[in-house]
Amino acid sequence: MDNTVTWFEVATDDPEGAQQFYGGLFGWTFGASEGGPIDYRMIGYPGGEQPGGGLYNTKGELPGHAIFHVQVADVEQKCRETESLGGKVVTKVIGDGAGTDFAYLQDGSGNLFGIFHRR
Repeated sequence: MDNTVTWFEVATDDPEGAQQFYGGLFGWTFGASEGGPIDYRMIGYPGGEQPGGGLYNTKGELPGHAIFHVQVADVEQKCRETESLGGKVVTKVIGDGAGTDFAYLQDGSGNLFGIFHRR
């Protein structure tokens, strides 16, 4: 499934408020954070398995956003390609302890999106 949108994320410094909003608007449900260094809650929604989604508590460290993530074979390589094509690497995490490498990128117009690879 490389080079395919397989994940979406809603990031906020008010995860409880986001849960109430998206749960009320779309009927989404939210799993408890699995612990670890970040507060990340899995999103479930009626009739949907793909793409999967998560609610990320930024704790005010990043601006709120709602973005898509593309699964890739090699995060480091895609970061290099992004820069060579005029984009920007915003944040890159290789080896997050959960078996996932990921990065937030911007295209040439400044649009934010994510890439990831599960090891």
